[in-house]
This record gives sequence, structure tokens and C-alpha cells, in this order.
Amino acid sequence: MHAICLKPLILAAALCAATIGTPAKAQEFPGTTPVTIVMTFPAGSGVDIVGRLLQDSLQKTLGTSLVYEYRPGAAGNVASEYVARARPDGHTILFGTAATHGVNAALYKKLPFDVETDFTPISTIVNVSNVLTVNPTVIDVKSVKELIDLVRANPSTYNYASTGNGTGTHLAMAEFLAKTGLTITHIPYKGGPDAVASVVKGDVCCYMSQVQAMLPHYKAGKVRLLGVTTKERVSAIPEVPTIAESGVPGFENYTWFGMFGPKNMNPVAVGKINQAVKAALETPALRQRLIDTGNTPRWETPEQFKATVKADRAKWAVVVKESGATVD
Repeated sequence: MHAICLKPLILAAALCAATIGTPAKAQEFPGTTPVTIVMTFPAGSGVDIVGRLLQDSLQKTLGTSLVYEYRPGAAGNVASEYVARARPDGHTILFGTAATHGVNAALYKKLPFDVETDFTPISTIVNVSNVLTVNPTVIDVKSVKELIDLVRANPSTYNYASTGNGTGTHLAMAEFLAKTGLTITHIPYKGGPDAVASVVKGDVCCYMSQVQAMLPHYKAGKVRLLGVTTKERVSAIPEVPTIAESGVPGFENYTWFGMFGPKNMNPVAVGKINQAVKAALETPALRQRLIDTGNTPRWETPEQFKATVKADRAKWAVVVKESGATVD
């Protein structure tokens, strides 16, 4: 009699213990398991530079190691699809950009994921300016106006590099050409390092490079920087004017980097990673290092970041349409 009565009590106790144990386990994130940061572009690219700068601070705050896994390809879509299909426990994170979660939704007719519903926004990290870069041995100009005049007089003569079809560097240059009426042939490369090398070697005349990727070559005198794409000048290169003040009024084009998890990601993990990013960006030395490499630190809550992705998806749809950019 007593044994029969005890069975439901034992079952109830077990269920109760299991229920209590679930949130307790979630609170342990990340535990001893490393967090894998899936990079949308190759080693040496802009996302890699920023990601590596953050690594020590994030590891210290989270109390675990970060593993960087490179899955470049299809303008970031390869890495994005991988993370969209990952377990939402917080141990697989995407280092995305405005291109992967803004441009691609407008540029690609069909994606194997939805940039809004298949991801959990965690936090923005930085805003990134591009800079119109030329190799002076290929096209000897010293200003945006001189570039416009020379190319207008010699249409279809020059080539420009990008980090790949549909990337931020492609769209920035496509928008510039659309607003100026210039014709320069697009040569897409497989990521930033190859695109940078192409303009430094003189294989192409021009490249709308992320500032941080071109700084060493600029300081070495191998390239000229004609104008930055942001509304304000970049503090790392204050001598370089904006494109808007250099003969293309109203021109503004920039990207952001940020972290995403799969949809329905563990909210405890979202909160901890978001706060770890905030702590990193508030560290004076790290913050200054990001600024010195041409970035603007930008932290947002997950809710704010979600709104940013939604707004950018709409904004880039207009840019893609106006620029006439297509995926070859």
C-alpha cells in the first residue's frame, strides 16, 4: 500500500528536480566548453582584425576560450548558413556584418535562411568606414575629383577590386559609380587579403577598402586614399576627406560588424556575450586600438541590434536597386 502511494511521489520529485536543473544548467554558460566564433570572411580580413582585437577581453569576461573558425564564401552566406543550423546553446556564434545581414537579403534571389528570423542578434561591435583607394602607378590621381575626371574621359579602361560579389566593398563602389556615372569593371576576389593585394600590386586601379585593411599599405606609401565613405572623417586618417565633401554630395556608405547566434538561442548566453562585448568596448586601451585602426566602437542591446538588422535590410534593398549591383 505504501509502496504504491510512493511511486507518484517519487515521479513528481524527479520531474521537479529535472525542471529545477534546466535553468541551473543554463546559468552555467559557457562552462568549460570553448565558444566557437564562425568568421564570415578569411583570415586577415576586416572581421578577422576586429575579432582578434576582442579575443583576450571576451575570453577573460566569459571565462572560457574562443575558437575562431573560418568559413568564407558566397559573401558570408556559407558561414551564416552554418550558424543558422547550429545548436542554440551559445557555443556557436557568427561574426556577421551589414553585408551578411543587410545586403545579401536584397542581392541574392534565394537564401537558405532568413537573416531576421533564423538568427538571434547579440550585439553590434563596430561601425566600419570604407575608403576609396588607388594605386598611383596605375591611375595617377590625388583626389576624388581627379579620379572622376580621368575615368569619365576614359570609360571602361580601368578595373576595381572587391572582397566578392555582394560584399560591402562591392556595394560601396557600385553606389559610388552609380552616383558619378562612371564605368569601371568589377573584379571580385575571395576576401579582403586578395583584394588588398590586387590593388597594392597594381592588378587593378581601385578598391573601396575597409580603412583598417589598407592602413599599413597607406603608411608605407604603396597606395593613395582619396576619400572615406562615412559622413564624417575617420580619426585614424583625418587628412583624408569624405567622398561627400570631395565632389559627390550626400554620399554615405558604411558597414557594421556584429555577433549573432542561431534562432532561439539560450537567453542566458545572449546576455553574457552581449555584456562581454560591452565590457570590451568600454576598455580604454582596446577602444582606442579599434579607433586607431579606423573603426567606431558600437555596442547595442540585442533588442536594438534586432531593430538595426531590420532597418538595414530595408536600406540596402534600396541601395542595391539604385546601384544596379548584381551577383554574377
